[in-house]
Amino acid sequence: MGLIRRSGPRPVAYFNILMTLLSCLHGTIVFKQVLGQPPQQLVYEWLQVADLNLTFAIEISPVSVGALELVTFLSLLTQVFAIGYMDKDWSVARFFGLMGFFEGALAGIAISDSLILSYALLEMLTFSSYLLVGFWYAQPLVVTAARDAFLTKRVGDIILLMGLVALTSYGAGLTFSDLRAWSESTALPPLTDALLGLALIAGPTGNCAQFPLNLWLDEAMEGPNPAGIMRNTAVVSIGAYFLIKLQPIFSLSLIASDTLLIIGGVTAVGASLISIAQVDIKRALSHSTSAYLGLVFIAVGLGHVNIALSLLLAHAIAKALLFFSIS
Repeated sequence: MGLIRRSGPRPVAYFNILMTLLSCLHGTIVFKQVLGQPPQQLVYEWLQVADLNLTFAIEISPVSVGALELVTFLSLLTQVFAIGYMDKDWSVARFFGLMGFFEGALAGIAISDSLILSYALLEMLTFSSYLLVGFWYAQPLVVTAARDAFLTKRVGDIILLMGLVALTSYGAGLTFSDLRAWSESTALPPLTDALLGLALIAGPTGNCAQFPLNLWLDEAMEGPNPAGIMRNTAVVSIGAYFLIKLQPIFSLSLIASDTLLIIGGVTAVGASLISIAQVDIKRALSHSTSAYLGLVFIAVGLGHVNIALSLLLAHAIAKALLFFSIS
């Protein structure tokens, strides 16, 4: 544990909870309005120089708003739980500040339709995860766990960036909604399709704690338990959500699709066996998270996007309840 003193919740904690509650209520109203409606895009120009025109696109659809609602609802429950869990911690204000940054990155990825914006938010998510895992930085084991988790996810993120740069250089649009039309009209060499798909798989593999980048989620349990709840529910779900939105690219290459099946299958079986051998129930649940997300990888590899989304929703809610029940 960190340095302890009786302090009680700080105003920043109540402010964060109030803002999250308002976001959750607003998301509920918006979800009712867009349910059954076609997706809409909000495009904001960011940089226009010569032939370079960078825009940030936001998608308003039942899927994106539903993902946003899931993130805010889980964050609300976690922050209410954290009031009691972090009550006597000396840096509770810093914790809730990091949680707000963490939630903002998750919510942005949920509604973003821009490849560049989504990657930037993914980097924010990785950085905030590092700070939350290393929250009790006075302990050497905590510092080691935060470093290992950060470096492991960075491996996947860097390869993902290479794939995104390559994707835009081949004429693909900078939005996820354009990928389906682009994949149906383009004709790249088979090797290029395969390498492009493998590069784009790397990022979600790290964020979803899939083999061989799966051990960071176990080590990340050294951080505060409320942050661990968000990692095992919302963070891994957002990583898989990113993978689902890239599915049209994977359908171009049989190698990429087979790789998803292999990664998902190996992780589902291997992480389940590791989970059985654990004596710490929180670590067991972390490995079970990796195993469950392996099923999502298999669904995406088979092209069943709706099944993958259903698995994400069921997992996020069920795993949050499990963590709350043992805390």
